[in-house]
Amino acid sequence: MRILIIRHAEPDYTVDGLTEKGKREAALLALRLKDTPMDRIYLSPRGRAQETAARTLSLLGRSGQTLPWLEEFRGHFFDPDKHRLRIPWDLKPAMWQGEKLLMDEDRWTEHPMFLGSDVSQVWNETCEGLDAVLSENGYVREGGCYRVVRRNMETLAFFCHFGIGSAILSHLTHIPVVALWQGTCMLPSSVTTVVTQEREDGLCDWRCVCMGDLTHLYAAREKASLYAMFPEIWNGVDTTCPDDWPEGGPRDARPMW
Repeated sequence: MRILIIRHAEPDYTVDGLTEKGKREAALLALRLKDTPMDRIYLSPRGRAQETAARTLSLLGRSGQTLPWLEEFRGHFFDPDKHRLRIPWDLKPAMWQGEKLLMDEDRWTEHPMFLGSDVSQVWNETCEGLDAVLSENGYVREGGCYRVVRRNMETLAFFCHFGIGSAILSHLTHIPVVALWQGTCMLPSSVTTVVTQEREDGLCDWRCVCMGDLTHLYAAREKASLYAMFPEIWNGVDTTCPDDWPEGGPRDARPMW
């Protein structure tokens, strides 16, 4: 089996939709996916994911299934320094680096910063939701492995978000989700591919063979959107929304990568 984790195109968060650039990205993504086998397509209920998927679904003449748990990871915790709720995937380095408990895939939600929050509840809902989908498609989680009830070469596509996409990847590969949230990035309209590998009869595990692929943009000479990235150099604004960076900042520069 193959899983595609597809992040929405460049967002306009003010309307939960896409920017004009995001609409171009979604159109290029649809052209890329039109010849990609996708046996079942699942959608986040958020507008930006629905709008991204709509381009592909229209081109294919298909529909997808909206899953409530596929909404962007919505767990929040209280930040005593900022005196407000914050999301767990935008932690500053001092908040997570060197914190061994955060690298424990089973107990990371027990870290003191998350106590009293809904992060653990949302994490459990995410894992249970994903496992329910996989069980319906022939793969049943038992402990850390998946028992193969109906082996197949089918493809499941999830149109969603970076936060929840990383949670899916973590649950499948056992890579700590905090490490994925802080140390990797799925840029807008990117495609991440995870496949099963059966090394024992009746059991499988999962391997990420490509993360954050944007070849559909590069082939069309469309620049990657930097939403979800913090500035490469300090510019006085700590945000992943490049529109809020100072005028003339690195958003207009072509990333070396």
